[in-house]
Amino acid sequence: MSKTPDKKDSSQMKIQGKIISESILLCSDGKYRWTYEVSLYKNPAIFLLVWKIFFFVTLGIFTFIIALDVIDWGWNMENMLGILKIFVYFTIGMTVLTGVSYLLYALIMGGKYRVLFEMDEKGINHVQLPEQAKKARAISALTVLGGLLSRRVTTVGVGLNAARTEMYSDFSRVRAVKAFPSAHLIKVNGRFLHNQVYSGPEDFNFVLNYIRAHCPNAK
Repeated sequence: MSKTPDKKDSSQMKIQGKIISESILLCSDGKYRWTYEVSLYKNPAIFLLVWKIFFFVTLGIFTFIIALDVIDWGWNMENMLGILKIFVYFTIGMTVLTGVSYLLYALIMGGKYRVLFEMDEKGINHVQLPEQAKKARAISALTVLGGLLSRRVTTVGVGLNAARTEMYSDFSRVRAVKAFPSAHLIKVNGRFLHNQVYSGPEDFNFVLNYIRAHCPNAK
């Protein structure tokens, strides 16, 4: 659900400006700002993003292992099937661990992910609001420590990902803009950076068209 910037949010983020819609402010520095609340239980977008990151990292590692195996022993179907079996088991374990970690994260965050968006002609910034950012950093530190003590690389990766409370997309580096109106989601993707922008239905087309108009290299 979208949220009109309230006095507390405005005070914390030092936002002052003209309200141009129910949810968006045009501030004196020329930036559009709005806050948004994502239900961590009902909206799977954040979980899927984290899962995709770890899946492709895992896929890259196993592809490297297969390449080394082929170089050392040539193409051997039995070896390939053995590696594939390990990959499947590893992916299942990663999915379970990511799911459990996500549910714990959602519980600590009260089931909501609250974010501030700041947008101008150069780019858009995705900033987790202060009260949640503190919790996220604490969760990250504990998760990384637990991963190091248990020697679980995936756990360390989950913890490092949780530490990220801000993401900026430079419009000149954006390669694709994808809209998902039913989820109130706009994916702003660069070569190595995938940002998720949320907007309420009343402002969705405005935000989408603004981003597209300022991303000259996007498809």
